[in-house]
Amino acid sequence: MIERLETTLKKYQQLEQELTKTEVLSDIKKTREYSKELADLEDIVTCYKKYKKLLEDIENTKEMVKDPDLGEMAKEELNELELEKENLDKELEILLIPKDPNDGKNVIVEIRGAAGGDEANIFAGDLFRMYTRYAEKKGFSYQVYNSIDGTAGGFSQIEFIIKGTGAYSLLKYESGSHRVQRVPVTESNGRLQTSTATVLVMPEADEDIEIDLNPNDLRIDIYRSSGCGGQGVNTTDSAVRITHLPTNTVVTCQNERSQIQNKEQAMKVLKSRLYELQEQEKAEKEGNERRSKIGTGDRAEKIRTYNYPQNRVTDHRIGFTTKNLDRVMDGDLEDVINALIQEDQKRKLEGNE
Repeated sequence: MIERLETTLKKYQQLEQELTKTEVLSDIKKTREYSKELADLEDIVTCYKKYKKLLEDIENTKEMVKDPDLGEMAKEELNELELEKENLDKELEILLIPKDPNDGKNVIVEIRGAAGGDEANIFAGDLFRMYTRYAEKKGFSYQVYNSIDGTAGGFSQIEFIIKGTGAYSLLKYESGSHRVQRVPVTESNGRLQTSTATVLVMPEADEDIEIDLNPNDLRIDIYRSSGCGGQGVNTTDSAVRITHLPTNTVVTCQNERSQIQNKEQAMKVLKSRLYELQEQEKAEKEGNERRSKIGTGDRAEKIRTYNYPQNRVTDHRIGFTTKNLDRVMDGDLEDVINALIQEDQKRKLEGNE
């Protein structure tokens, strides 16, 4: 581990030197690239410097233990230092786990009502509120770019972007089939019903992600918006649907006021979807890595149950259960997400052994 930490420290110092050079500072792309690399390494370097200082303190304290006057006090201090070293060892192990390059990105979230008719659409609306409330609590913002209302409430489909540094690192485990068990408001006989909604989470494609889009591969349709958005939303042909013909990937954006804004947003989402397809193909080739992840990220995979009568949420992938469904649905996802992150780190550490 020490060898890897020393290599990281040297890399960090080299990047610091590069960022003082005029030829680098005059190149915006290179400056951004080096600055990002530096930021990615900062936590490891800060922790390692603290660790090195701690090792020095331990050696000095061991010498003090031999002193007849200070020996007892030094023993107590040495025990505390050794305990701190154990904690730092664990922290450094986690920090050295290779980072997902998408962790710092915004996320695109798509939620669809699945099995259960009107109740599934209502549940999709509940999930939308859960994620957006969570985003607000984290200081993130969100923007809906396409939605289709359910006939009894909620959404048959809603697509939105959550913007904030690290949004993907927190929400990337949410893809899959979410199941709800409750008595629906649409159920006159008061019977418990099970319905599902599917969630897909993708990193938003930014300038760091290169997706080659051939204009000849795109079919762009313009039509009149039909969703929410104020009195003027239906008065012009502003909604945009882009189809990527080679993959038959379809993106719709209709919640912006202008056709230009909708087209720009749709292109961003299309790039994100194509990037996600590339990542899935890559993951399939790296079979072991995919199996070690928490879930496959497939919409069909049942990942979580929300049981209203028992106020219980269970994540089936890691066996995590909390009896705070009411708080979870109000956006208090911290415990669930932290449990997923910790399990992911544990599996990756075991894979590195």
